[in-house]
Amino acid sequence: MNLFHRPRRNRKSSAIRAMLRETVLTPSDFIYPLFLHEDSGDTEIASMPGCRRWSLDGLLQEAGEAHALGIPAVILFPAIAEELKTPEAEECANPEGLVPRAVQALKAAHPSLVVITDVALDPYNSDGQDGLVRRGEGGSLEILNDQTVEVLCRQALCHAEAGADMVGPSDMMDGRVAAIRTALDDASFEGVSILGYTAKYASAYYGPFRGALDSAPRDGDKKTYQMDPANVREAVRELLLDEEEGADMVMVKPAGPYLDVIAALRDETTLPVAAYQVSGEYLMIKSACAAGWLEEQAVVMESLTGIKRAGADVILSYFAKEVARRLG
Repeated sequence: MNLFHRPRRNRKSSAIRAMLRETVLTPSDFIYPLFLHEDSGDTEIASMPGCRRWSLDGLLQEAGEAHALGIPAVILFPAIAEELKTPEAEECANPEGLVPRAVQALKAAHPSLVVITDVALDPYNSDGQDGLVRRGEGGSLEILNDQTVEVLCRQALCHAEAGADMVGPSDMMDGRVAAIRTALDDASFEGVSILGYTAKYASAYYGPFRGALDSAPRDGDKKTYQMDPANVREAVRELLLDEEEGADMVMVKPAGPYLDVIAALRDETTLPVAAYQVSGEYLMIKSACAAGWLEEQAVVMESLTGIKRAGADVILSYFAKEVARRLG
């Protein structure tokens, strides 16, 4: 056998493999999602082993440690007290609310940390929906698009006034990126960026997250506004709209089951593409590793490398801090 082409020569040692590696993860690739609550202590999240709902003090420490490891940004998700949840979600734009106070504290303690806020109504809405709800005859639900967008603009302005560097509208209402961009610019917040949840699918992978925030829909589902998991051309359509409306970065959520969508958006845009490795992806890895079926460090790195290889410039992952520590 006379073989001139032997690809294995490029795999024969760890040094050569490292030298020729096409996709390399670094701590600066990550946005670290953090949960927060009003309590004075930090609480383990049963549905997401290894994650916590942070008090403001705990949040400052955790974000500071992550930033010191090279992670440039965090995104905040609040667990709102039940008595503050209302049908109109008024608490979402309260300047004295949990998120604005957390943003102010983070920017004071860690000025170079990029602070991103989630803009959506589900943590604040007594219906658990990302938008305002109108109930029809027979109990049918309609999620009101334009009325919701008005509230989202107030929420985004509230976060910008608190010092947020970037807002992330995750609601999937039509036209919300343009409306938020206009509201921010009109209020002289031209420098506040928008991370558009461009292709957010109506996924079965969100359950642990909803458990962490107690934000599951009280009835109904989110399929009239989040995307059908079967569609990819629709994601490109959403991308073109978000570009036109002024998004600074676009996102695919979830990440692992939608690598083809990440690749499709990467091919269609010059904007940075983010991908969210969501709570269900996290929990599946954690559970399989806890049972001894997978080796956690290896499978975490492989899953994240796959997301970046597909075309993600930025990855939101609950593994961000431990991976940054490993890479450092």
